Amino acid sequence: MSDRPAFATAPTQATPASGASNIPDSRGINFYTSDPGFAPLLRSYLGDAAFHAIEAQLDSLGQRASDELDALALVADKHPPTLEQRTRSGEAIQRIDKHPDYVALERVAYAELGLAAMSHRENAPAPLVKYALTYLFVQAEFGLCCPVSMTDSLTRTLRRFGTPELIARYLPMLASQDFDTLFQGAMFMTEQAAGSDVARIATRATREPGANGEDAWRLYGDKWFCSNADADLAMVLARPDDAPPGIKGLALFLLPKTLPDGTRNRYRIVRLKDKLGSRSMASGEIVLEGAQAYLIGEVGRGFHQMADMINMSRLSNGVRAAGLMRRALTEALHVARNREAFGRKLVEMPLMQRQLLKMMLPAEQARSMFMRIATLLARADRGDELAAKCVRILTPLIKFRACRDARRVTGDAMEVRGGVGYIEEWSDPRLVRDAHLGSIWEGTSNIVALDVARAAKREGALEALTQYVHAELAESGLSEASAASPASAALLRDVFDRAGAALVSVAECGRDESVRQAASALYHATTAAFMACEAAQVSRGATAGGDYRRLALAHLIVRHKLLPHDPLALDERDANATTLRALVEEQPLPLADALQLLPAR
Repeated sequence: MSDRPAFATAPTQATPASGASNIPDSRGINFYTSDPGFAPLLRSYLGDAAFHAIEAQLDSLGQRASDELDALALVADKHPPTLEQRTRSGEAIQRIDKHPDYVALERVAYAELGLAAMSHRENAPAPLVKYALTYLFVQAEFGLCCPVSMTDSLTRTLRRFGTPELIARYLPMLASQDFDTLFQGAMFMTEQAAGSDVARIATRATREPGANGEDAWRLYGDKWFCSNADADLAMVLARPDDAPPGIKGLALFLLPKTLPDGTRNRYRIVRLKDKLGSRSMASGEIVLEGAQAYLIGEVGRGFHQMADMINMSRLSNGVRAAGLMRRALTEALHVARNREAFGRKLVEMPLMQRQLLKMMLPAEQARSMFMRIATLLARADRGDELAAKCVRILTPLIKFRACRDARRVTGDAMEVRGGVGYIEEWSDPRLVRDAHLGSIWEGTSNIVALDVARAAKREGALEALTQYVHAELAESGLSEASAASPASAALLRDVFDRAGAALVSVAECGRDESVRQAASALYHATTAAFMACEAAQVSRGATAGGDYRRLALAHLIVRHKLLPHDPLALDERDANATTLRALVEEQPLPLADALQLLPAR
């Protein structure tokens, strides 16, 4: 039941607590319009026509995310789902009861916005449209975005590797926006003994001759961590009885909750997990007891086929991390601009400005990265090999770095709000708890950093990315923008090439202990290059004088993330204080000011 009253009562006039007027509350500020950099950046990627087609929806969602959806998410977080094993008469039902406010959020995500179905409809919009809407939605509710992402990626995997019969049977429900009939998806992979070592998966798949001549499969085993545990369909990794050990012996199966005759499939949800974050969404342990499943693709190719689903989930993790960081930054900016201490607004204090900029940089990096990947993904799906290789390395890169950055940014935002931010009535604790999930699911930081090196070494992905970044810098027009701009473009190329060389060295020599350092360097160098290119693109559509704020941020990334720094040398008084204040205030920045932040080499 909802915490909200069932009927309206006459408002009472409460006496405000001492100092209450100095506790800024962002509820209702519109997360879209209060983020001045979002619309111009999104327009630069989508183009005017596609952007204007969704602009009203973005504005509406930004308002709802700040108000209605945030209130629903706060209640759903406090009332996690429960598992009902039996009726009072002893009938086994295996039902997960969700709080009504979580169900209301499901209706918005699945039915109204169609986030899971969007990419699988006729005349589907660009992937970036889906991710832009998700970016706003997650600023209100994080937990639900996992089932939405898994439903989307399961449908993609089914369409790529499933038989025409399975696609015809299940695609209509997976791509539906009718809340009463649509199907949700999940991914059941994790086992106690296996964890990240997928080659050790022990779940068995037994082939049985079918009555109609088509072989049937039965699954037996335990899956230790299954999010969206009562999903209508799940992709499951299992090992056929006669298959060899290791990854080459795995096969991918589609597991329906309900069989064609309407009976429940033979698997049980043993219990639900009591999680630190994403508490609104049901994650459970599942025992497969001869459950009927359908083979997807070829035996021995299971992990490779599921890798596509995992990669799409990793990209979604990056989008969610970007959204969490933006929500945290929005909260911190709102507090800093509206709270007074010692006779000044917090935002007027240089130390607070520095703290806000430290939050702003990773938030903007993640935003640039997911928009770029989404754009490349559309090209890759049309057969562009270079784009596909770029997606291959950029996807684990954003999963690795942005998800770790979100943990720190959300914590810093809590600190800006102060003691009030530690109270569960506010969004800050929920953001902090949710942020810790991204760097664990779909591969921990170590595993994903190693995957970055694997993509660079074995699949030629770094060569493709280098070609792409160099071409983007050359075509951005940055070098021609002013006499000083070529130095900026040259610096960005240099740090990118050095970061790439470091990753190659680590990958070729097997220096696993340095892979996180190398992957972080590549992430910083790549995002700096992307943001500089974005500055040139955004400025073409801006008012007179342009807006090179993203170029200034790119220069700060290079200065503070990639160039040498003496930790014992105290920072000098910054001669660019006015420019830095403009960045904190998210104001348009002329090119000359952005170039003032160009680091000396």
